[in-house]
Amino acid sequence: MAAAATAVLGSLEADQLDVMAKAFPSDDERRLWFYSPTDHGGMALCDLRPAQQRLALKLVATGLSRAGYVTVTTIMGVENVLDELEGFTESWGHERARDPARYYLRIFGDPGAEANWAWRFGGHHVSINYTVIDGRLSAMTPCFLGVTPASSPLLGPHPLRPLAGAEDLGRELVRSLDADQRARVVLSPVAPMDIVGANRPRVGEGDLPLPLADLWRSPFGGALDQRLRTIDAEAERAAGLSAGHLEALRLSLAPKGLRASALGSGQQELLRALLDVYVRRMPDAVADEEAAKYRGEHLDKLTFAWAGGMEPGEGHYYRVQGPRMLVEYDNTHRGANHVHTVWRDPDGDFGEDALLSHHITSHGGAPH
Repeated sequence: MAAAATAVLGSLEADQLDVMAKAFPSDDERRLWFYSPTDHGGMALCDLRPAQQRLALKLVATGLSRAGYVTVTTIMGVENVLDELEGFTESWGHERARDPARYYLRIFGDPGAEANWAWRFGGHHVSINYTVIDGRLSAMTPCFLGVTPASSPLLGPHPLRPLAGAEDLGRELVRSLDADQRARVVLSPVAPMDIVGANRPRVGEGDLPLPLADLWRSPFGGALDQRLRTIDAEAERAAGLSAGHLEALRLSLAPKGLRASALGSGQQELLRALLDVYVRRMPDAVADEEAAKYRGEHLDKLTFAWAGGMEPGEGHYYRVQGPRMLVEYDNTHRGANHVHTVWRDPDGDFGEDALLSHHITSHGGAPH
């Protein structure tokens, strides 16, 4: 990973380097992340030469499994499909809003064997964040993948569904529950319009979904801002989402839903398979370490919660929460054909826990 990042930096002209590279930690910028088609910070692929694009994607590939890389690049390509569905008209502040080349790379610090550094790659429906402390991989979250349309036709009987596993396994799990289990799992009969933790740098007690207009680097103001707020209001009205539904879905440090210990053995296997869909985005060695959070007795500490319908085409949401883990999935917009998924570590996103340990060990105390 460090070698790939060094190769990217070495390929840049001075003016490009000024845009792509920032010092580490640069916390105010490094902890910003987005999944809207906004400026994610850094150099966009469209502003790099083809050879530089290849080096950038080589770095991205070091942070993903083979399946993860295929999924991410497919999501990027689906921007062309979304552009066609919208009549090739959307801009959202750019010449072209749905642009498979408007994905941004930023590198923080100097990659090296004993260094503290980080990198971020993101654009519409993709946010990958890696942090290295003292030369050791310390964080790979937040890790967000989304797609719209979530299902697109292909020639032949099988549709293109880049995030099918996250949807189908979640639905299979909730459908496997008996009446008593469902009564504890279903937080609300109506799903929220987005993941509840949104793109906050840190998730916390009491979080609710953010308005669509607040998910951009800079506020639009004027007609675009009003359009985003109208989209929110119309979607909530059509779904029948109320303040009571949102209150039931509010994030809390005490996880809501059904403990995995109350699931049958087959249901627990489904839950593990569902979490594998998230963690196996990452390289195998990294994924194996992360999977320890839900193997053996650790699984019993997790909870599973659901909101919304249980049939294809109905808006739905689920959450898996426990020590060092928050998984969220939402599929409500565009007739439940617009998926958002995220894997987070509430205590360790962006390497916060490792950075604190580094400061205590190396500098005799926590950072001010």
